Amino acid sequence: MSVPSFKELRNGLVHLFYPDLCEGCSKPLINGEYVLCIGCATLLPETRYHYSENNETAMRFAGRFPFVKATSLAYFTDDGLLQHLMHGLKYRGQKENGKYLGARLAASLKKDGWLNDIDVVIPVPLHSSRLHERGYNQSAIIASTMGKKVDVVSLFRVKKTESQTTKTRAERADNMMGAFLLTHSTSLNGKHILIVDDVLTTGATIEACANVLLSAQNVKISIATIGIAIS
Repeated sequence: MSVPSFKELRNGLVHLFYPDLCEGCSKPLINGEYVLCIGCATLLPETRYHYSENNETAMRFAGRFPFVKATSLAYFTDDGLLQHLMHGLKYRGQKENGKYLGARLAASLKKDGWLNDIDVVIPVPLHSSRLHERGYNQSAIIASTMGKKVDVVSLFRVKKTESQTTKTRAERADNMMGAFLLTHSTSLNGKHILIVDDVLTTGATIEACANVLLSAQNVKISIATIGIAIS
């Protein structure tokens, strides 16, 4: 039986007196639990959309631009568990929330082989001013868990858009016009690209990304988000 190292003993003492708490119920997490305890993890309202081609995420993009498939991990509702996790990720620096949610999305998609034909993952980019303010792109954190090559240098957000929260679908589309710029497009030629974002509402942001990416030669587009907003 090996003797625990000093680092292991120190970490054990830190966890004993300052345990990580569940983001759902605030109870101490036990070994093997991460971000959510087992009980709260079962409460995340998963959509299982990846089992259905004509799911709600796909329907929101139908007829707007050509894509192969689309899915979302869970339903996003006001004051729900997913909203709490997302707000922690976006506004309180809780990057672990993004890694946890991304890992759950990736695990569900890998079971069904949904990711097998994906060549590259592109997270929806933030404008440089927003990235500087936040310090990280939450969608990039999610994308890093997909187990595929992540491209953060080909698509840039060049327009600092206004908040989409109170805008209508048409206003959101106008707000996103000219927001993205594609560089290094030849590296994407012939690729199946997965666009990854945090929460899907009207889809105006992802549509703007997709239309720019489709200017590369012979590309295919698929979409995956952590949440899908429902009323």
